[in-house]
Amino acid sequence: MPTISIITPVYEGGDAHLHEVRATLENQVLPAGWSLQWVVQEDGLTGQPLDPLPVASWISTGVGRHGGAARARNLALHRVTGQLVRCLDADDLLPDDEALARDIDLLIAQPHLGWCVSPAIDLLPDGTMRPGPNDPPPGQLPPGVLADGLRADQLQVVGTSMTVYTELLHIVGGWPALPATEDVAVMLACEAVADGWMQEKPGEIYRKHPQQSTARPEHHALEERAARIEVLLARADALRRTGWRWSPDRRRIAASGS
Repeated sequence: MPTISIITPVYEGGDAHLHEVRATLENQVLPAGWSLQWVVQEDGLTGQPLDPLPVASWISTGVGRHGGAARARNLALHRVTGQLVRCLDADDLLPDDEALARDIDLLIAQPHLGWCVSPAIDLLPDGTMRPGPNDPPPGQLPPGVLADGLRADQLQVVGTSMTVYTELLHIVGGWPALPATEDVAVMLACEAVADGWMQEKPGEIYRKHPQQSTARPEHHALEERAARIEVLLARADALRRTGWRWSPDRRRIAASGS
């Protein structure tokens, strides 16, 4: 049975909304024959954020030494069983019960695609929601358009909205060891070697709150931010210059899902 795996990193004290993440995944209606795997990885060794989770065949939990979201996601990869991977942070949500199905249907219907992204809706502390300011038009994305958006300081999408083939994720090396923006880095690496698509309907509710890592002053330190952007763009540009392109092997994917 083909599977989509959802990776959620979580740390001790950062699990206040994890039950909402579980609920949003439980409510997903997948295409016929597809299954869902939720891979929850603690960024730490306490086990505390994982204790409230039920024992269920579709939930896989693990712990690892503290090192940030990128390390936690990479450690979670060895438990991924799905042909497709999507990230969903421990404080974010899916906007409706067909969010994952839309990505699955698209990637199966468009066999040349390696990944897709979708608009994100910001959930503000007062409960109001607002759409992202830079959403590109729906459809196949021009090569390098997201990298160019970041270069212009107007990145169009949230990196965690990407659904990607697991093999492609492995090929680009997973998430780089950056203190932040690692989700953007892996998205731009995929963009450099595979065709992608912008969905029309929102695929993520991005919760904004004072406790999130992107709200901390160090996240906005100019010197570090410039270094992060330079590193991830350099990787994407180097991959693009190779001229190598990836596309799904339908036969292998079908065999692994049988």
